[in-house]
Amino acid sequence: MNLTGGCDTHVHVIGNAKAYPMVAERQYTPGFADVADLQAHLKRLGLTRAVIIQPSVYGTYNECLLDALNAMTGHARGVAVLDTQTATAALQTLDAQGVRGVRLNLESAGEHNSVKLQTALQTWAPRLADLGWHIQVYAPLAVTVSCASLIAQLPVPVVLDHFALWHDASCASSESKCLLDLLAQGKIYIKLSASYRSPMKDAQALQAVSQRLLATRPDRLLWASDWPHTNREPGRGPHEVSCYRDITTESLQHELWQWLPTPKARQQVLVNNPNQLYRF
Repeated sequence: MNLTGGCDTHVHVIGNAKAYPMVAERQYTPGFADVADLQAHLKRLGLTRAVIIQPSVYGTYNECLLDALNAMTGHARGVAVLDTQTATAALQTLDAQGVRGVRLNLESAGEHNSVKLQTALQTWAPRLADLGWHIQVYAPLAVTVSCASLIAQLPVPVVLDHFALWHDASCASSESKCLLDLLAQGKIYIKLSASYRSPMKDAQALQAVSQRLLATRPDRLLWASDWPHTNREPGRGPHEVSCYRDITTESLQHELWQWLPTPKARQQVLVNNPNQLYRF
């Protein structure tokens, strides 16, 4: 597949440990994966753009992300993790450097806390609206839908990582219906990504959900590889390097074609939607 302007909307760059120190309280330690590795990954997939997501191991220290955006010379955008006290002028500088959103990562830290998510959404949304940014959320489905009424009123879109951690292939549960309603209203984007992080381990279930999402709002879906596939290896301490998951390009392409089976769907999700959300 070669799709000009095609975008992988969720990747991480991990730099040299001395140049880019990780936070002491991290949950795991990933290995080196630099911009050259990212570019090779995109070339294998036949894509030309990426959205680089700040990983939890760097906390609010976004220098690796910003340097990677600069090295990608306009072919990447970023989603940062920021302190709520970040000044407006600093947000504007980040926007000029290619950042387009703030990430709220509750899942990686095991913080399944609806109040925390609600507070963060209320804090960030009014500050990001004028910038044209979004809020990216990685949280259990139950936590996300508990904030549905708030999300429906926010002045910025909310992007949900990794199928929103959906767990109902039938789409019949109250949580699924709530999420589909938010999607139908255009209040959220959902990333079709990281099947290995999904509560639904069955490939047919994920395919069924992806088709339901496509039928609901194809203009509010994104695709991502989750490269380089971070992992917490069993038995490894948080400061010991955990190997990346062994996810092949062929398996990523197979899933992409299952989830986006038509040229029209691939053009919409891989090109048009990222162009709009990330302002390429």
